[in-house]
Amino acid sequence: RGSGIVLALIHHPLAGARADVNPDEVASVIWKYFTELGSNAKETVDQLQQTELTKQINTLLKTNLQSVSAYAEDLQERLVPFATELQARLAQDSQRLKEQIRRELAELQAKLAPYADEVHQQIGTNIRQLQAKMSPYAEELRSRVDRGAGELQRALEPYATELRDRLQDNAQSIQASLSPYADRLQQQIDGGVESLKERLAPMADELKAQVGQSVAELRRGLSPYAQEVQDGLNRQLESLTAQMERAAEQLRARLATSSEELRAQLSPLAQELREAASGDTESLRQRLGPLAQQLEQRVGQTLEAFRQQAAPFGETFGKQLVQQLEEMRGKLDSGTAGVEDHLQLLEKEVREKVSAFLSTIPPPEK
Repeated sequence: RGSGIVLALIHHPLAGARADVNPDEVASVIWKYFTELGSNAKETVDQLQQTELTKQINTLLKTNLQSVSAYAEDLQERLVPFATELQARLAQDSQRLKEQIRRELAELQAKLAPYADEVHQQIGTNIRQLQAKMSPYAEELRSRVDRGAGELQRALEPYATELRDRLQDNAQSIQASLSPYADRLQQQIDGGVESLKERLAPMADELKAQVGQSVAELRRGLSPYAQEVQDGLNRQLESLTAQMERAAEQLRARLATSSEELRAQLSPLAQELREAASGDTESLRQRLGPLAQQLEQRVGQTLEAFRQQAAPFGETFGKQLVQQLEEMRGKLDSGTAGVEDHLQLLEKEVREKVSAFLSTIPPPEK
């Protein structure tokens, strides 16, 4: 039983006997199958039943959900038919939405045509306002990246000094203290990266809030020119909001990925120290000498590379939003929508339907 549409069904880690379902993850899977594996639900299900992916999911459920197996089985029994049915409707819904957007946009363009100059000016004003508002956010992101990287660098500096000092001790003493030292260094790296992520993570939410304000201002500016076609205008603004919010989520993901890459680049320092500790005492000083000299330099270079990579993300985000506004201006001019427009709104509908469905299933008992 099961079509494989339960990928990412359960959000880990488990908290005691409870498993929380993440609607976004479930929706992402259904959407991925629709966009990548085609719209024929029967073929898709048959394909997925043969895949390694389904085996992995079944193994995951068996090994990790023993304490909530009845809940997991009940959830799977309900979710799989719902998801399969939703999958089967997606192609039909996609065509419906495409036609609706095409019709609405043509009507909207016709109604706005007499006010083309005013509409251009209004969107131009909105673009300038957005650029002015995004600039401080971009600077704030740069500042948070710099401060976070600087704090981590200062936290790791004493370790280089301590390692150089340890080289003055006898070999046995160095070897005995090296593993605890490496553990402390790794803890400092992990703690510093987590602190950095906590510092950067709220930026995406702040930017999402700003996106909402900007779209609301654009709505107020354009509504007087679209009195009889408000539905069409609202649909285009929904699409614009979805694009902008996706850009904010991409920013969140890029910051998290960069932070994890930083951890992955710093962690080998601690690992090299552990390996040195496990070697013979004769070669210990020979291996530690260069490492003690390099430690500070390697930390500095790694953090500087992180700064160079992550600091401009804010400017990139601002440019994305401006580009999306300019594309909307082009759509209102031409009365034609791009292929992505209806897909963005369809995906939004899918996420809402999955979330609404899952809200009807009672959570597992604790």
